Amino acid sequence: MLRSLLLGFTLLVVASSAEAIVIRHDVDDSRYRIPASDFPALADMPSEGHGVLIAPRWVITAAHAIPRNATLKAIEIGGVPREVQKVFIHSGAKQPPQGMIDQALSTGDWILAVFSIASSNDIALIKLTHAVTDVEPVPIYDGDGEVGSVVKIIGKGATGTGLSGHSPQGPNRTALRRAFNTITSADDRWICYVFDDPAKALPLEGKTGSGDSGGPALVEEGGEWKLAGLASWGFIFGDVKTTNPGLYGQLTCNVRLSRYTDWIRNVMAEPSDAAGGFAR
Repeated sequence: MLRSLLLGFTLLVVASSAEAIVIRHDVDDSRYRIPASDFPALADMPSEGHGVLIAPRWVITAAHAIPRNATLKAIEIGGVPREVQKVFIHSGAKQPPQGMIDQALSTGDWILAVFSIASSNDIALIKLTHAVTDVEPVPIYDGDGEVGSVVKIIGKGATGTGLSGHSPQGPNRTALRRAFNTITSADDRWICYVFDDPAKALPLEGKTGSGDSGGPALVEEGGEWKLAGLASWGFIFGDVKTTNPGLYGQLTCNVRLSRYTDWIRNVMAEPSDAAGGFAR
């Protein structure tokens, strides 16, 4: 029986959702690859995951991309390690308990994990010890016109094509790629898109995946690409045990930053009290 199963947060081993960039099967991979200079504000988290420089001392990312059981000491921007002073995680951020994940992997029933993840405020800010002076920060999109907009997605995570998806056992850090998609839905937390097959797809259609959590979803406004979302999670349609992530028709959701602009400003203005979150 066909079921809609949660692909999950990108950094969860099997239930991962934000892939490096999964591409069309009928377009050569070389057309998706870009040099780091095309988006220097991309931050690389340790091992996997991303963030985006939004101010000289501030990087924004998905909360679940922050290491759970270790102190985040440094991230890379422009290939240079940048020392982390403090991390601020939204008070509404949550991850499914490991027991829930283990049970879902065992039974194939992801419904509880779906509700847990979809109700999370999956956002965090990283304050750097020193200002970044060699990279231009990216402005945040604060409008409400995301639906119908073409979104540019960038990342170094796992890759594959819409026909085969990508293997959950494959590497979660690969070459830098960018792709495009069209936002189809938005709510108070998420902006989402569907990875269409070539008959309906954009010329360089794609989706994010495992290892891309916290990476950028950019929309163009006034000739400038602005940060509208952060790669977070998505759905697999079918049995997660036998269906690869990254297939055509799968849904990907990104943190909708236009709904978090007040929280972002408050944390950056008054980091001492974490402004509706907690620091570590």
